[in-house]
Amino acid sequence: MSVVKSFAVGAGDMCYIRHGSDNFTIIDCDLSDENADRIIDELRRASADKGVSRFISTHPDEDHFGGIHLLDDAMPILNFYVVKNQAIKDVETESFTRYCQLRDSEKAFHIYKGCSRKWMNDKDDERGSAGINVLWPDLSNAYFKEAMASCNAGESYNNVSAVIRYSIKDGPSFLWLGDLETEFMESISDSINLPKTTVVFAAHHGRNSGKIPNSWLEKLDPQIIVIGEAPSRHLNYYTGYKTITQNMAGDITMHCEGNKVHFYSSNLNYWHKGLKDEGQAEFDGYVGSITVETEFTL
Repeated sequence: MSVVKSFAVGAGDMCYIRHGSDNFTIIDCDLSDENADRIIDELRRASADKGVSRFISTHPDEDHFGGIHLLDDAMPILNFYVVKNQAIKDVETESFTRYCQLRDSEKAFHIYKGCSRKWMNDKDDERGSAGINVLWPDLSNAYFKEAMASCNAGESYNNVSAVIRYSIKDGPSFLWLGDLETEFMESISDSINLPKTTVVFAAHHGRNSGKIPNSWLEKLDPQIIVIGEAPSRHLNYYTGYKTITQNMAGDITMHCEGNKVHFYSSNLNYWHKGLKDEGQAEFDGYVGSITVETEFTL
């Protein structure tokens, strides 16, 4: 059994993957005094029986590493996956200071398009692969180099975001885009491989500024797009696609079982007419299920 969970943390991002193998992965965080105890308690429980734990930072923005000092103090981060950068900030928060310490430490593993690492996407006799692959950045790409120069100058951080894909053999797949902006995604469309993917987390929390371009959507052909918690007036609702909005659903738990994904919501009153009721009860707040598509529908 594999579980993917996206926390409702306001205008930020935080997910974890409880892998079917001996792996546990956290992607980004946005912890505060209000949510830290609850979320960290759950992370401890969900990872208790896993031998390898990693934190993946998509990019150096406060709403994607907020409260990382709280997480690191409670659950020491031993494997910090990060796009190599030297980002600076006008205001150095406690979270940014800890981010930099992790980024510049021996705990850091620099991620880039096609990179490999034991147990991330390589297996051995000790344990299996986590099924995680990095689709971007291409460090040689001119557009990425320009974005990194802007990041290191303390001007803009969104377009150095990593694109992370998690896939289960003969089962579902999931894609995280960080805060990539629409124009940037369009500019690198021919430079990134985008396989068909079951669940896609909309870039930049679902904002119009991070609208996934059609050139990407046609390749990804997602069954579900998860839209984050940005104010409704800033969101793009992806007409023609099935979506789940965290403004309404709250925390979203996705239980992967064979070729099925069962969706649960922390808002017990949330419902979704596009999901099939298969009577699941692994967690509270069952919403419905999908069967993983293997053929393109576009």
